[in-house]
Parts: sequence; structure tokens; C-alpha cells
Amino acid sequence: MRRSTAATPPREETKDEDGAVRAWRIRQLTSLGLALPVAEAVADQVDWHDVARLVRRGCPATLAVVIAS
Repeated sequence: MRRSTAATPPREETKDEDGAVRAWRIRQLTSLGLALPVAEAVADQVDWHDVARLVRRGCPATLAVVIAS
């Protein structure tokens, strides 16, 4: 059995962190105007920063996701 060190956290903690990061991305995408189901579907496929830049320039959020994909 592999022991955990400070550099390699146990896999369970990593899964929790992955889930927290995904939830954060979804919140960021919904704050840009995406519907929750759309944000959930694309959270792991687009960089929300790219979407945010486009939205700030006046692009509709759904179109920004298409462009950023």
C-alpha cells in the first residue's frame, strides 16, 4: 500500500479538491450568465477566463462558450 506524503495527498482528498474546483468553475460560469445545466456540461471543457473575457466585451455567454470551446 502506498503511503501518503505531503507532496502526494491521499486520493480521497484529491477527489474532494477536484469536486470543489469543478463546483467553483460552475459558479464562475453561472455568474457570467450561463444556465446551470450548461455550466455543468461545459465546466471541464472550457477555460472560464476565456469565456469571461468574451462576455466582458459584450458577447452572449452561450456564444462565448462556443467560441472558447
